[in-house]
Amino acid sequence: MIKTIITDIEGTTTSISFVHEVLFPYSSKSISTFLSQQWKTPVIQQIIADAASLAELENPSHAEITKVLLQWIQEDRKASPLKQLQGLIWKAGYEAGELEGHVYEDAHYYLKVWQKQGVVLSIFSSGSVEAQKLLFRHSCFGNMEPLFSFFFDTTTGKKQSPDAYLKILCALDTRAESVLFLSDVEEELNAAKETGIHTCQLLRCDEKHQPVSTGRHHTANDFREVTDIYRISQKP
Repeated sequence: MIKTIITDIEGTTTSISFVHEVLFPYSSKSISTFLSQQWKTPVIQQIIADAASLAELENPSHAEITKVLLQWIQEDRKASPLKQLQGLIWKAGYEAGELEGHVYEDAHYYLKVWQKQGVVLSIFSSGSVEAQKLLFRHSCFGNMEPLFSFFFDTTTGKKQSPDAYLKILCALDTRAESVLFLSDVEEELNAAKETGIHTCQLLRCDEKHQPVSTGRHHTANDFREVTDIYRISQKP
């Protein structure tokens, strides 16, 4: 019986286009000004130090660190300092009403159904925990943040590493056989499956670059099909 569901965001609960065509450009256009305004604050100084360490830079200037961070955005690099900074920039955007988090209608509906029926819901995404919470707090369906009991990001570990899922199981204090992980990325699903977690690959029909299934995991076009495959719940 599935008692806990861990879900990815991009390509799973939320369209990839929203992330790449809305969120990333928003952070790119805002990053230089945001750094200038917040440069001396402790949190930004720590982000700069962490980014400089990864980029092997000593005492980088505003221009140097901005260039590095913009390049990482272009590469979609899963660097924790970048994700933390993007989360802060997006927070300002959401609170100013300039951003609204996209969530698929079926994801919104079934997440509510699952949570109402006692399933523990968690997020594991490469975006920072703060960015995850912001997206769901300011979603197109209103505040969805209370649906989730746990949030995990790359500070837990790489999503392609089984160790990350073992840490999550420990944090959830539950057994792998009662957990289901949802993602569109097979490498992430492979890592989760190695720990004994159940897996399902989302193949969203509206995504431009739909992933190809190799048959290692159950596949679903939406959360309704996930419910049917695992008999998680019935409609209320």
